[in-house]
Amino acid sequence: MSLLEPLPEPKLLQLFEVLYQCRSVTRAADQLGQSQPTISIWLARLREQLNDPLFVRTPGGMAPTPRADQLIGPCREVLESLRRLTTWAPQFIPATAQRRFRLCVSDASHITLLPTILNHLRAHAPGIRLEAARIDGNTESSLESGEADLAIGFVPWLGGGMYQQVLFEQDWVCLSNRQHPRLQSVMGVAEYRAEGHVQISAGTGQKLLEAGLARAGIERRIMLELPAFLGLGMIVGSTDLVATLPRHIGQTLADMHGLQVHDCPIAVEGFTVKQHWHARYHQDDGNRWLREVIRGLFQAEHA
Repeated sequence: MSLLEPLPEPKLLQLFEVLYQCRSVTRAADQLGQSQPTISIWLARLREQLNDPLFVRTPGGMAPTPRADQLIGPCREVLESLRRLTTWAPQFIPATAQRRFRLCVSDASHITLLPTILNHLRAHAPGIRLEAARIDGNTESSLESGEADLAIGFVPWLGGGMYQQVLFEQDWVCLSNRQHPRLQSVMGVAEYRAEGHVQISAGTGQKLLEAGLARAGIERRIMLELPAFLGLGMIVGSTDLVATLPRHIGQTLADMHGLQVHDCPIAVEGFTVKQHWHARYHQDDGNRWLREVIRGLFQAEHA
């Protein structure tokens, strides 16, 4: 079989190998699960493609021709390569894997999700390195190209070719200083309207908050605007300002800084946090493992 010539179909190569071993069309048909007429047709095609009788009838069975003797070695090499190809599955072993995963996440996830994920990886996959990237207009193309592995958050604009999995639902809360001079455990609309506020300009859910405030006809008295959640806990804990934010990041900051959590008195549409990945990497062993880790960490936490 020259590399310059097209190879026969795998089923014909299998016939050639089996017939070379058993020297009988009847036994070859049994081993391949085919009828004798089918085997005869395949053998005729094989003879035509290789331009040689390959096997001739003798009292001792179907004897190979010198050409068949020359071809059996290359034939077996091809079949073995095909077997390895069809059974090969790259194994991802977390305990020994050396790999970088790039996650597109919101700023809030730096505080809420990444520490939990990282602690799990340090314990179970110490060779894994994480890289955090922003969720932005390039997220979809990054997932498609493999530059990023997963996007985690509220990313409703991602298009076709994406898989998604729900992690948890989010509603809205307000944070205040535990020693706030005017706010007790319950914050009503009047108190909300009267207080000074910190506004976070980042976050994919901020448009939902703005829409809810517009429907309620409330214009907050913004005393400070921050580009992200960094420093928000310290600011709320040391002033009388109020912050409105999704529950997960709100509860996390409250636990870290001893803040008071109030149910948001304004009707604001909630949203679903999901993990997203491109169809090209749906069967990737490492990607599948990381998705399962994240699902286990955050679906269980919010169940």
